[in-house]
Amino acid sequence: MFKKLLVGLSLVLVVLGLAVTNVKAVPEAVDLIFVVDESGSMGGEHTWLSQMVEDLEQALLNVGVGTTIPNRYALVGFGGDNTHEPGHKHLVGGGDWGDVNDIKNAFSSLLTNGLTEDGYDGMEVALTEYDFRANAAVNVILVTDEDRDVLDRNLDYNSILSLFQQKNALLNVVVNHTFFNSDNTQRALGITSSSSFIADGTGGYTEDTNGYILGSGYGTTYDDYVALALALDGAAWDLNILRSGGLDATSFTKAFIDIKVQEIQQQQPIPEPSTVILIGVGLGALGFYRLRKKN
Repeated sequence: MFKKLLVGLSLVLVVLGLAVTNVKAVPEAVDLIFVVDESGSMGGEHTWLSQMVEDLEQALLNVGVGTTIPNRYALVGFGGDNTHEPGHKHLVGGGDWGDVNDIKNAFSSLLTNGLTEDGYDGMEVALTEYDFRANAAVNVILVTDEDRDVLDRNLDYNSILSLFQQKNALLNVVVNHTFFNSDNTQRALGITSSSSFIADGTGGYTEDTNGYILGSGYGTTYDDYVALALALDGAAWDLNILRSGGLDATSFTKAFIDIKVQEIQQQQPIPEPSTVILIGVGLGALGFYRLRKKN
């Protein structure tokens, strides 16, 4: 009788743990870090970020991400002059993390006087020097107009990919690279691993679910950044369409926000410790029962 009770209780604990995990499948909030190039040509993108992030926050709230616990934003710079050259934190609301108003103000602290830009150095800071919350999606947005200038040879594609995977983090990149729709007839605002997004001429966009065609990029931008974002189920965006202004830039921002929100909604958050404990205790008890049975 005791053995049956033990097995039953163990199964209940496992099922409860899995049930809680399923209930928490949609993140309650996002911990989002912007990793931004501080070289001399990036002033326009810094301004765009400060304008775009408020609409991104509202779009997240509209789907329930950030309503129970607040969304948090952080800022890492790289490529600025002197001490701003390697990846480094910028204060957001006086600390590592802040709300949407804090991050809007923090973008003004970015420099525009650097020369050597190592986005991997910036992403390493983002993934190793910040705390992340349970049940929050971990998300990184990299913005740069150049490929990687290597500052730290210990960092490479595989080591950065591993850091993202350890944090269950998703990456989007806004970079100097062109993309086209699946039949190569229209330039794309951006791409995921399975789709391309096309400006519709009115400030909106359409999605081509048949895929994309790669265009050209600055130096090794594809190998450094685009391939990394796609491998992590994120998206890559053509910075030069944003720079072109007008309705195409409006389409760019709309598509960028829409896809970001969809990605965050579908992203698997880090489970709460209590959920992991429930599953662990249940599985441990089952293991103990099986061991006793063998003996």
